[in-house]
Amino acid sequence: MRDPNTNGARSVSARAAARAPRADAVRNRDQLLAVAARVFMSADAEPSMRAIARAAGVGIATLYRHFPTRESLVDSVYQDQVGRLTTGARELLAQLPPAAALRRWMDLFGDWIAAKNGMLDTLLAMIESGEITHARTRTELLAAIGTILDAGRAAGDLRSDVTAEDIAAALIGTFTVAPRPARADTAARLLDLLLDGLRPSRADPAP
Repeated sequence: MRDPNTNGARSVSARAAARAPRADAVRNRDQLLAVAARVFMSADAEPSMRAIARAAGVGIATLYRHFPTRESLVDSVYQDQVGRLTTGARELLAQLPPAAALRRWMDLFGDWIAAKNGMLDTLLAMIESGEITHARTRTELLAAIGTILDAGRAAGDLRSDVTAEDIAAALIGTFTVAPRPARADTAARLLDLLLDGLRPSRADPAP
């Protein structure tokens, strides 16, 4: 006799499998995102979808299968970069002292700024239309900086009078005058100087 419960379980399992993306499809999408981010970072002008597909070594149809529109690709790259910054703060703190974690996080922020510059026209149009919420992104990034600052204050590794807004403003200024990748060496030197200024002096009160 056929067990109806077994058939039902198989049916549910089959439907779940049909809905879940295949592991290789997820990997392919992630690879396309990584390549697109690199292309946006190094582009002087916003690259075409065909140029991104060519850099990834795939046909344009493959790129459009994963990202049906330019906006969907830009949104995915943007959100992926923001995610790397927000989760990166905790991950870096698990591996490095707070000051070193902050310096590495600054590099991630520079990557995000460079990627934004490479897709700026589309990004601005999406922000204007409400597809991307700038205020939410700002809140998430300030929270990530705050996480590192809190750890740095507790460890006596970073000054107690610096705010997340201070650091965000300093980073935006740095990457405005020394955009990456064109002036990466200058940006690195300015970031090192910024970090030196964020370390507590002997006269600073204990946290």
